[in-house]
Amino acid sequence: VQLQASGGGLVQAGGSLRLSCVASGSIFSPDAMNWYRQAPGKQRELVARITSGGITNYSDSVKDRFTISRKNAKNTVYLQMNSLKPEDTAVYYCYFRYGPRYYWGQGTLVTVSS
Repeated sequence: VQLQASGGGLVQAGGSLRLSCVASGSIFSPDAMNWYRQAPGKQRELVARITSGGITNYSDSVKDRFTISRKNAKNTVYLQMNSLKPEDTAVYYCYFRYGPRYYWGQGTLVTVSS
């Protein structure tokens, strides 16, 4: 299974971006689809996750600003990011879990200027 993340870029504070992550190589839908991020000099942190049943969770730092969604038929997960802040600057990684196996995307850089 390979994950391809896209949608990162440079945006001004207050702006929006939409990240996408598509899986190839599996005929099954993931049990869980998550987004993580890693800022320079910091540990990777969980930003949002969505289960196969559509249950979502968000970190406190992005709640009410970010929305995670998925299209099972397309093995795709999205992260709509609104009201972006400079502290949201990071490399964003997608993560898919199929039972006991999990896979990471290559990361997409989001830079928010003040």
